[in-house]
Amino acid sequence: MDWRTRILKRAIDVAGASVGLALTAPLFPAIAAAVKLSSKGPVFYSQVRVGAERRSDIAPTRPPGQERRKRAGYRTFEMYKFRTMRVDAEAKTGAVLAQVNDPRLTPIGGFLRKTRLDELPQLVHVLRGEMSLVGPRPERPELMAKIEEVVPFFQERMRLIKPGLTGLAQIELNYDGSFANTQQSQALRQFLSGVELPSDLKDNNTRLFANKLLFDFAYSAILENPVEWLKTDLEIMVKTPLVMILGKGR
Repeated sequence: MDWRTRILKRAIDVAGASVGLALTAPLFPAIAAAVKLSSKGPVFYSQVRVGAERRSDIAPTRPPGQERRKRAGYRTFEMYKFRTMRVDAEAKTGAVLAQVNDPRLTPIGGFLRKTRLDELPQLVHVLRGEMSLVGPRPERPELMAKIEEVVPFFQERMRLIKPGLTGLAQIELNYDGSFANTQQSQALRQFLSGVELPSDLKDNNTRLFANKLLFDFAYSAILENPVEWLKTDLEIMVKTPLVMILGKGR
């Protein structure tokens, strides 16, 4: 990521998250009451999520041909959101992917998810520097490993990039992972129509993450150009409220 992009991106994150919290704070009591009254359990739900990949450590004096040393793994953080599922949702199954019309949702959970109101507490993570306003969607560590098995390089989407509250994939893909009716999404869909997919990428869930990976890689490339990055981030932030109102996006 270009150093100018990194500095300006952080400044926008702090300013945007501060304004966002100020504007949405009046909604918190109403959402909390709706969650509490509609099902048993706590108002907030927390999960460990994967953050940006750790920076590489390069040996200052290494013999010719010796590879750089890396601190393996990714940063993780405890992510909070308004609870949208029953407290026993994964008691028997363990970690599983969310679904459209998920039977584990509480009466108010489906609405909160589609409108993304359940993610408002994540503005605090943006202020703390664990997330950015715009970036790849943070996944759960236990699911990340499974996804990597069928979608190679999926973890690479987080290389030195913080996960985002919203992102290019979130506004360009429908909630089920299919391509949205946008110019950029349809152009990519047309390109991929002539590509023969490996058999293990034809599964719906696998195809979803493969689609996300394409957009996340495209976003990481944009970060190298400060002008294009700023234009893209502003466009994503402008489109995100519309995605929330219409209950679309991923």
